Amino acid sequence: MVNRHSHDRLVRKTHAQLHGALASLVHEKPYDDIVVKEILARADVGRSTFYSHYRDKDELLERGIRDLLGVDVPRPSANGTSPTSRLLAFSLPFLEHIERSRAHGEPSFDAPRAAPVHEHLRRVLESVLGDELCAEQRCHSPGTSAVPASLLVRHVAASFVLTLDWWLEHPALPAREVDGYFRALVAPVVRTANDRLR
Repeated sequence: MVNRHSHDRLVRKTHAQLHGALASLVHEKPYDDIVVKEILARADVGRSTFYSHYRDKDELLERGIRDLLGVDVPRPSANGTSPTSRLLAFSLPFLEHIERSRAHGEPSFDAPRAAPVHEHLRRVLESVLGDELCAEQRCHSPGTSAVPASLLVRHVAASFVLTLDWWLEHPALPAREVDGYFRALVAPVVRTANDRLR
């Protein structure tokens, strides 16, 4: 009988193989042209194994995005950080991941190839940021914020994707500088919304 630790390690390995396969295929062809069969062949994973973990390639992609955002990883104590810093904490680690991938020779997306992946990222970000705002009770306080929570998360998510698209045109810029531009776009609005909640 397989013990729990071995089982968990096997699951993590399978997930890593599938995410790696999808990531490499996305750099080779348009996302919409990729089929599950190709992912399985690249990952050397069986069909039944894939479907025991994921509904389809979209769920695989979105789960990978959630992993990169650290959604399900316990965060260090938020004591001493502002609500704005907590809400935008995802951006620099995500951008640094892209920077490391580029440094290891992974090809960059062009804008048309990036579009469907960025659309999934936008949707996942809206969900994650919406959950974070609700956790702080903001979504339950209509009329108390300068900006409704649902509109605020759409603004932040869309601005992040816009920043990523712009970075494709300026790939020599470091992640930290790009993160500064992103925060300059959204932090004032997030801060204003937070101030109205105090």
